[in-house]
Formats: sequence, structure tokens, C-alpha cells
Amino acid sequence: MEIFLQLVLTGIMVGSIYALVALGWVLIYKCSGVLNLAMGELTLIGAYVSLTFYQWGLPFPLALLATLIIGAILGILTERIFLRRLIGEPVLTVIMVTVGLSFFFRGIIELIWGTDTRVFHPPVFPYEPIRLGSIVIGQVYLWSFIAALALLGILVAFFRYTRWGLAMQAMADDEMAAMALGISPKFVYAAAWAIAFMAAGVGGSLLGNINGVNISVGYLGLLVLPAVVLGGLNSVPGAIVGGILIGILQNLAGGYLDRFTPGGVKEIFPFAVMTLVLLIKPYGLFGWVRIERV
Repeated sequence: MEIFLQLVLTGIMVGSIYALVALGWVLIYKCSGVLNLAMGELTLIGAYVSLTFYQWGLPFPLALLATLIIGAILGILTERIFLRRLIGEPVLTVIMVTVGLSFFFRGIIELIWGTDTRVFHPPVFPYEPIRLGSIVIGQVYLWSFIAALALLGILVAFFRYTRWGLAMQAMADDEMAAMALGISPKFVYAAAWAIAFMAAGVGGSLLGNINGVNISVGYLGLLVLPAVVLGGLNSVPGAIVGGILIGILQNLAGGYLDRFTPGGVKEIFPFAVMTLVLLIKPYGLFGWVRIERV
């Protein structure tokens, strides 16, 4: 039972970071119907940017703030340069462009930062773990969990209470009605990409503190896909629940199944669960069922 609780708690903490990145997936899908396959690279960019600012001497909170600002700028530029021309084009075309962007971003990352693993030095969080009875929690997990929860709360409040957030939700729900009310789709798409870059960047920074920063952080960003699909591609609460569920499932698989296999079950298991859930609920746990009348 102690091992089970340890795995579940760690899974919840890592899953909160997955939920943060998953919000970026959901936001872009809600606004444009596009599945952004460059999300792993956005996570990787955020990890390297925050690491660079930290190595330049900024305290980690300021490095995160700088990452948010750079992410917003890069998101707006990406939408303006690569994607604005594709408004109204088939969804598959835009998805293939995001595939091209993933290779483009990865090449830029390797050109600037290389492929060697880098770590935050000096460490951002103390190595001394926190003990709750027989359960041991690393401080890097705990503080990453707190930071992810804080940003998740800010984003949820933004969508619910601000004029811009409500405009983005209106565009996602009914594009024609939103345009009739004077909401600009160009503004909404640019804002969606900016927020996706920001969320992925902070998620990458937190994951980099846990695992170190290298190309594999990009694959961890793609591991969020099962969380998005499991929760529902167009559901913000689903992204949060799905991210935490995937974090728990991944940790449990690593703790109980890796001992019986050569390895890799931890990464495969979330995709297997996603497939089984989709067989029962094709729109995910919280996704909206699309009804078309002819």
C-alpha cells in the first residue's frame, strides 16, 4: 500500500504538468479544430529557454516569467507567419503544417542548444525530500506540482472571467455567431497559439527540472496526447483530469509492470489505456458529442 500511495502521489504531481501542456492542445483544437503535432517541440523550446535564462543568472520564478513572455511572442509569430494564411483551408492541411513545424523547431533547437543533456545548475529545488510517514516526496515534484496548479488556476480564471477568454470560448463554440458579434478569428487564433506556447513552455521547464533538458523532453510533450484524447479534445476540464490520470497510470505501470518486461511499458501504457477508452467513449471522458443534421 505504501508503494501504491507513493506512485499515485508522484503520478498526480507529474500529471499536473501534463495537464498544463494538455491545455495548449485543447485550446488550439477548440479554436481551430486542428491537432497541433508540434506540441512536443513547443515543450522542448520552453525547457531550453527557461534553462538559458536561469543560467544567465535570473532567479527561477523570473526565468519562468521570461519563458512566458518569449512563448507568447513565439506563438503570435508562428501563427502570423505560418498559419494565418491557412484560415479556411482543410484541417488536414493545417495538421500537416504543424508536422512540418515540429521538424523545423527541432532543427532550430539542435542548432542552438545541441543534443547533450543539460541540467539546472545550481539546482532550483533542494535535494532533501519531504517525508510523510513512510512516503517520500521529492521537492522538485512538490514545487512543480504547486507551480503547475497555480498556472492552471490562472488559465481557467482567464477563460471564465476575462473578456478575451470569453471571446475565445465563443469562437470555439460557434465561429459564425462569434464573428457576428464582432470577435476577430485572427485575434483568437493568435491568442490560442500564444497561450499554447506559454503553457507548453512552463510545462517543459518543470519537466526539465525533473529529468534534465534534452531532446527527450519533446517526447514527453507528445506523451500528453493520450491525456488530451482521454479527457476530450475540446474540454478544458477534460485536459486537466486526463493529464492527472495519465500521470498516475504512467507511474503505476513503471512501478508494477517494468519489472516483468525489458522496459518501455511506462511510455506505452497510457496509449493502450487511451485506445481502450476510445473504444467505449469515442469523444473521450468529457468531450462533446458532435451531432450533424442533414
